[in-house]
Amino acid sequence: GAEGGAGSPELGGRGRRWSRGPTHSPPPSSVPSSLGVILGAVFGGLLRLLPPLDEDLLVLISFPGDILMRMLKMLILPLVISSLISGLAGLDAKSSGHMGTRAMVYYMSTTVLAAVLGVILVLSIHPGNPKLKTATGAAERNEEVSSLDAFLDLIRNLFPENLVYSPFGIASLICGKLAGLQDLELVARQLGMYMVTVALGLLLHGALVLPLIFFGVTRQNPFAFYAGIFQAWLTALGTASSAGTLPVTFRCLEENLGVDRRVTRLVLPIGATINMDGTALYEAVAAIFIAQMNNIALDGGQIATVSLTATLASVGAASIPSAGLVTMLLILTAVGLPTQDISLLIAVDWLDRLRTSINVVGDSFGAGIVYYLSRAELAAVDARAEGRPPEPPSPKVPHWLWGGAEVLGRCWRWAGG
Repeated sequence: GAEGGAGSPELGGRGRRWSRGPTHSPPPSSVPSSLGVILGAVFGGLLRLLPPLDEDLLVLISFPGDILMRMLKMLILPLVISSLISGLAGLDAKSSGHMGTRAMVYYMSTTVLAAVLGVILVLSIHPGNPKLKTATGAAERNEEVSSLDAFLDLIRNLFPENLVYSPFGIASLICGKLAGLQDLELVARQLGMYMVTVALGLLLHGALVLPLIFFGVTRQNPFAFYAGIFQAWLTALGTASSAGTLPVTFRCLEENLGVDRRVTRLVLPIGATINMDGTALYEAVAAIFIAQMNNIALDGGQIATVSLTATLASVGAASIPSAGLVTMLLILTAVGLPTQDISLLIAVDWLDRLRTSINVVGDSFGAGIVYYLSRAELAAVDARAEGRPPEPPSPKVPHWLWGGAEVLGRCWRWAGG
């Protein structure tokens, strides 16, 4: 834990920085995760050089990854419930209310910003081409259940969905996904600009928007913070599940960055449930992409509807792989776009891993910001528990660095009571 030991790094007063210790290299436990991602991508690319692989062989390649996902999913519900209980148990009602309000303000603000950024990029780049509808078709799935499927299902069911972090499983997931693409060149050529738009939006949001918000509130180095959550980012990239990444995110924030356990246990489960920045951006881009592909011109009201619906749909999306494809139906229906064209996006659904990694980064930055804003309250709670007078309050939350954001600074201070 990181509730105030002498050796625990803090996001303290002026001049203090996020730090894990004397080195800024990734923690040793992230090395196997990195190797899993790299090996999965390498072997997946090598398998594509071979003749078309048998469907059963692809199932076998992905099988260890399926086991990993079941293991990760087992503890999602117990972990969320127990984390919320432990987080609330260490706080009084006023402190927990303030933290919850700050988290909600941050999460909803960044989700709206992500959706708006996606709309701006897709309207600027205009990746939708009507020729894509005729050039790309939905692949038919074989619904027959083979004896191999039945046997592997039996083995899967022998494993309760337990939490075991396995680089081998991550490598299996990525390798199977790459090897299973029927024509990678065709997908890249026909949906390339769509993928570029989504990837660029996620990059800008994760590398520019979120760090600027973090720096504006805390005046601390956001990239040192990034180094501390490197393993959580890798795990999200491999598993495509923000809820499944929660145990790693807890460890990164508490052990690497010294964020108070009471904050992480309260804020992160909420973030994994409702904070889907990457999903909101992806859904906004996908909806307008489908409109462009069908030569449908959206007016300002419809574009605003797409942004709002993408925000709301992302909040309601489950924190599991490919949940964004399900909530896409809500957005397309809201603006009267053809829902059958979602099938075109299935070919590039591996982008789910990228947007999940941004979701986890957003959750982590949110926990860091809430911790920074809640230091005085946490110190007061500790003082009351130890029977000593509370320490003087910490300096006020710093103003944002540009003039128009003064309003946001006031919102943060209002959320803090």
